[in-house]
Amino acid sequence: MSGESLGTDGKAQYPHRVVFNVKALLFERQGLENLELRDVDTRELREGEVRLRVTLASVNPVDILSVEKLRVSPMPHIPGSEFTGVVKEVGEGVENVKEGQKVAVYTRLFDGKCDMCMRGEQTYCVSGKRMGVEAQGGYAEEVIVPAINVFPSDLPEEALASLPIATLTPYHALRTARVSPGETVVVLGASGNTGSFAVQLAKFMGATVVAVTRKEWVKELGADYVVDYSHADVLVRDITEGRMADVVVNPLGKDYWDLGLKLVGNLGRLVFFGGITGNQTSINLGEIYSRHISLLGTNRGRVSEFVELLRLCRRCKVKVGKVFPLERGVEAMMEFKSGSRDGRIFIKVN
Repeated sequence: MSGESLGTDGKAQYPHRVVFNVKALLFERQGLENLELRDVDTRELREGEVRLRVTLASVNPVDILSVEKLRVSPMPHIPGSEFTGVVKEVGEGVENVKEGQKVAVYTRLFDGKCDMCMRGEQTYCVSGKRMGVEAQGGYAEEVIVPAINVFPSDLPEEALASLPIATLTPYHALRTARVSPGETVVVLGASGNTGSFAVQLAKFMGATVVAVTRKEWVKELGADYVVDYSHADVLVRDITEGRMADVVVNPLGKDYWDLGLKLVGNLGRLVFFGGITGNQTSINLGEIYSRHISLLGTNRGRVSEFVELLRLCRRCKVKVGKVFPLERGVEAMMEFKSGSRDGRIFIKVN
């Protein structure tokens, strides 16, 4: 595969400096059956870039979709939208990190110059790309990323490999919903990738947290109540004396839309992201406006919020399900798809 680059931008490598035998999990045709571990070339760093030795990556729905359905680039493509690593080399002009430092990686590329970036909304950068989707991802021994996307941190690597999506997405959602101390927050899918962090972060914000899941271990994350889906309505009605929840978090999609509306109270907020069970649903407009319910769709989060999480997540717990080596990355993704996982799925790279 000579001539391919590990850089996130997909541009051609410099011809005068090629380092071979860096392994990456990649595909040339979509489908998990087409993922394979191969040797790839790396290129020389450009100004403002850093080379990371990837230590740990996670598996989440974005990665499954990038391999199976999404239009990805460049091809052949390396998935992996959440990862952490150690700085191996810094390019000219890089001052925010040094060689040998463990870093958190904000995996949304942004130019820092457009109107969205100037407003602090890097997720919506007009020229932005998602690592692992429109740019090469972290399922590789090394990856090159812009220095503005990395932040030194001594958090455990399981936490760092969860920050870019699993933690940032619910944090941005809860911030958007303006969760306040004393409010009741219901988290659907509370044992999932984003749900487990939504529980913890809502608790950090001072809320009474109801975790809707069949997994009792979620109680260890700080949930005040853990309840099965079939009993959520009765419990929330009881603990709120009929007022229902101030905020409901739905990261699951259409199959749980009606339940979310049922659990949110008058003047409440239903915040949602992701569509693992589908994106198409129907809405009773009368129910929404007559109860003054706010519907808040959110997506990932800001760089400023990512930095805040480096402090907040000193208290975060990560439920580790299984850890696979890079050469068994396909198994890791199949494990995620199976629905039998109990905690996060990680890929140990180095």
